[in-house]
Amino acid sequence: MKRLKSASLITAIKTPYNLKGNIDLATYDKLVEQQISAGVDGIVVGGTTGEGHLLNWEEHLMLIGHSANKFGEKLIIVGNTGSNNTREAVNATEKGFAMGMDAALQINPYYGRTSTAGVLDHFNRVLAVGPAFIYNVPGRTGQDLTPDIIEPLASHKNFIGVKECTGNERISHYEQQGIACWSGNDDECFVGRHQFGAHGVISVTSNIIPGLMRTLMDNNEPQLNNDLQEFIKWLFCEPNPIALNTALMMTNAVEKIFRVPYHALNLEQRQQGFELLSKLDSKDIVGDSLSLLDDSDFIYKI
Repeated sequence: MKRLKSASLITAIKTPYNLKGNIDLATYDKLVEQQISAGVDGIVVGGTTGEGHLLNWEEHLMLIGHSANKFGEKLIIVGNTGSNNTREAVNATEKGFAMGMDAALQINPYYGRTSTAGVLDHFNRVLAVGPAFIYNVPGRTGQDLTPDIIEPLASHKNFIGVKECTGNERISHYEQQGIACWSGNDDECFVGRHQFGAHGVISVTSNIIPGLMRTLMDNNEPQLNNDLQEFIKWLFCEPNPIALNTALMMTNAVEKIFRVPYHALNLEQRQQGFELLSKLDSKDIVGDSLSLLDDSDFIYKI
């Protein structure tokens, strides 16, 4: 538990695809190796950014097992085994731990929302399986995990902390009580870390600039944070992970393949990203080149 709580930079790693539309493990491994080289503490496998919702459970659990087996000695492996179906979440979490993951990422039931009593029961059942981060992202679930839900859960032996997306005031409230929090908002994570006491960030942006995000978590450098804000804002100009996927394709880090329903950013949006990426030092960017790309370059698979 101490190792898990000491992680300040965890990347919600992208899942790349090959020309057949299947998971591209060779490229995935290259992406993870670059995270390790940049000093990232851990990865979330199959999270929102990793498109766990577009993977079937066989793919999802394979990727968790592969990550734990290949990178478990160098990184904390967090498997997104959450679900709006409690039975599925428990089953996937049991299998994820059997495959070697260090912790689970668990979410409250979305779409098929439930009562506070139901949410607490859901989390207590998945926490019984093993260590877990609780993910609060009401913009996706439609239901805020308020302190009256989180605080009772915090006493559970397998509760690690919260990935919190409602802002730094909530993070500060929890941290003052000894409840560990990681920011879920890249644009706020620097301030959250250095002014509000956050343990760190579970980041999208670190997929493409891991070293700079490492610096933001380790050092109080407000100018760097200010310099990166426009780029971070661009990464969320459409629902995540659309812009990140497009950016990693523009830097030639991954094949130019989307799983539907995701589609690439339009030309105007790519132009904005190209200009922002061009301002960064190439050594700080994941990928070996930078190009604007044409609409015809992208391939869409189901």
